[in-house]
Amino acid sequence: MNDKLVTLIGGGGFVGRYVAQALLATGARVRIAQRDPRQAFFLKPLGGLGQTQFVGADVTKPETIAHAIHGSDVVVNLVGVLAGDFQRVQALGAQTVAEAAAKAGVGALVHVSAIGANPESASAYGKSKGQGEAAVLAAFPTATILRPSIVFGQEDQFVNRFAGMIAKAPVVPVLRAGAKFQPVFVGNVADAVVAAASDPETYGGQTLELGGPDIITMGNLIRWIATTIGRNPSIVELPDFAGAMIAKAGFLPGMPITKDQWTMLQSDNVVTGTDGLAAFGIEATPLSTVAPGWLVRFRKAGRFGRRAATRAATPTELLDGRGAV
Repeated sequence: MNDKLVTLIGGGGFVGRYVAQALLATGARVRIAQRDPRQAFFLKPLGGLGQTQFVGADVTKPETIAHAIHGSDVVVNLVGVLAGDFQRVQALGAQTVAEAAAKAGVGALVHVSAIGANPESASAYGKSKGQGEAAVLAAFPTATILRPSIVFGQEDQFVNRFAGMIAKAPVVPVLRAGAKFQPVFVGNVADAVVAAASDPETYGGQTLELGGPDIITMGNLIRWIATTIGRNPSIVELPDFAGAMIAKAGFLPGMPITKDQWTMLQSDNVVTGTDGLAAFGIEATPLSTVAPGWLVRFRKAGRFGRRAATRAATPTELLDGRGAV
């Protein structure tokens, strides 16, 4: 990848910042494209002089994407939303990026989608992701599709959001406690993107799923987070009829929940297709080895709090019913 120009559409986001860092380490030139490029200026110190570039681009405005992609060797589409116009952003937007990449003669395209992407999905999110994948492959048949499970990392809005809720509430209600996830470390996702972008001859045209080493239930994830941050709330696993009512109301104490998110929770979010990390030769990072380092801020006295005498069980141990060890 040395000296190649890689354009990251949505490169200033949570996953994008890790992808940018991984690419810069290879010697690639990285162009960060997003609606407000000023939000990505924090990435400047990660690269050498002239190694990073920032441009304004919006997947709903084809002319801006064409401008951002011009002259690129590789394009990576990282754009996704959890609320709003899924069709416009994740289906039509993905098509716009792929068509622009094909027209510009780009050598490789990596499209980051999600496990559960399916044009026939009952979820608007999953349906738009599936339609986006189909549109990408139609316009750029040698694109690599990456489908991560829930992505965790220091800046994530999943593990951290639950930790914040647990730290404040004496009672924590849990929706779909038995739903399974396979959380994947954001650094592993970034390495997968670089691997796919570096070798389109091997990985082009493939759809690869990215999951971590642990498959955990929602209920056990909440318990693991609580133990890790030294909290002991009452954890109440709600029956599905109650969860459906809460989703209809659009609010779970401590955090919002949409009807579409409730629909997505009806299916497990685990690797069922080709294991992408294994295909790339990337060793999956367990949640329990990295998350405690940043979750410490949710302890009662933060980094100055007294550490537990015993370590918290890993999510897998909780799933197996082994508890704290």
